[in-house]
Amino acid sequence: MFGKRTAPLSVVPSSAPPPKPAETKPALHAVPSPAPESKDKSPAKAEAKPAAAKKAGLEERLEEIKGKVFADLIETVDLGELSKMSMQAVREELSDIISEIMSMRNFSLSAAEQESVITEICNDVLGLGPLEPLIARDDIADIMVNGANKVYIETGGKIELTDIKFRDNTQLMNICQRIVQAVGRRVDESSPICDARLLDGSRVNVIAPPLAIDGPTLTIRKFKKEKLTLDKLVSFGAITPRGAKLLQVIGAARINLIISGGTGSGKTTLLNCMTNYIDKDERVITCEDAAELQLQQPHVVRLETRPPNLEGIGQVTMRDLVKNCLRMRPERIIVGEVRGPEAFDLLQAMNTGHDGSMGTIHANNPREAVSRIENMIAMGGFTLPAKTVREQIVGAVHVVIQAARLRDGSRKITHVTEIVGMEGEVVTLQDLLVYEILGEDKNGKIQGRHKPTGIRPSFWDKAKYYGLESTLAEALNEGA
Repeated sequence: MFGKRTAPLSVVPSSAPPPKPAETKPALHAVPSPAPESKDKSPAKAEAKPAAAKKAGLEERLEEIKGKVFADLIETVDLGELSKMSMQAVREELSDIISEIMSMRNFSLSAAEQESVITEICNDVLGLGPLEPLIARDDIADIMVNGANKVYIETGGKIELTDIKFRDNTQLMNICQRIVQAVGRRVDESSPICDARLLDGSRVNVIAPPLAIDGPTLTIRKFKKEKLTLDKLVSFGAITPRGAKLLQVIGAARINLIISGGTGSGKTTLLNCMTNYIDKDERVITCEDAAELQLQQPHVVRLETRPPNLEGIGQVTMRDLVKNCLRMRPERIIVGEVRGPEAFDLLQAMNTGHDGSMGTIHANNPREAVSRIENMIAMGGFTLPAKTVREQIVGAVHVVIQAARLRDGSRKITHVTEIVGMEGEVVTLQDLLVYEILGEDKNGKIQGRHKPTGIRPSFWDKAKYYGLESTLAEALNEGA
């Protein structure tokens, strides 16, 4: 009854008793639920509350049913037909087949339990399994999977443990492999570290055993479904309205900028917001390790690095991409994250007519950002005098925007700092806008204000060239 079929996803009813689940199920990179483990009969378990014991028993029963239905499903469906149908059509057909299998097996389930089984099996076959409900939530910034039994999320700037669990590390590893294979990468014992992305651009990092001792570790930096803008950042309190106008001028007047900040401070989000002010007739080329920028301009070329293959060859580094950009007639170059010797090539691009180029860098303040750029150039083996490197930085980078995640979980733009020149061998910086912390309220939320310093920026003439001097003056003259 459940033999492989060539017709697309159909089940033929039969009066014969349902078969036993198949023992081998290599398809779809998924592994059916293992047989439920025997219950712990220790005194502590025996004294558990009846409600908790009943819930645990129900969950164990549903896991057993899922395993049996999954096994029958793999034997029923011609997997080759799946790739010929749309994702929505496949999900609908699978739902119908799963319902028929449960009916034939005479499983006694409520409507809610049956829907839960159908949803979870479809997610196992087509999606990210137990993570699908978390992916669907738009209030989650990060999903952190530490092995099969611990899934943490970050929401509202705070990390919390969820009740999401995988059947075992094998199921988790299968999902990790499905994610990275979708973008032409791999993760296994021979290549246990991988950066990838989901279809919506969310950044994914996987580190697998033997490097991850307690099981595969999966980290997903989620992107909101609604694209953030500077207006949204204003409504969140990350910047003031006139501070947003200052950033708008910087983006529109083709000022070279670096966005600096710690992990999870919102650098990429802010970079996406700044790209909204690029003219639609400009040719923009982006270089990233895992393509996650969401530019809305019509003339955008997206480039992505490539890791080495099994033989250790074929790697394409960020520096290779940035160097190649210069041959592609770009007007702006955007580097998703500057983390190595490609910093030198980005500076060269900024110094050779590609005004308005942007990038992000990990640093705790604007001064450290300048030092890190200098250090990364040294990492590339360039034997240039320190003063020469600093002169390159001063000539290339005009503004450093500092993003930070504060201790209450809120994200703020704490500095808009201009690089104005050198005094001797020291790079001179001046703040145009700073965030002052004034205290905290009774709920522990930090209170502060964005305060313009009143300094006239050296890019005033450039803003005037683009007809933005009045907007710039308004942004800088905000009252305290």
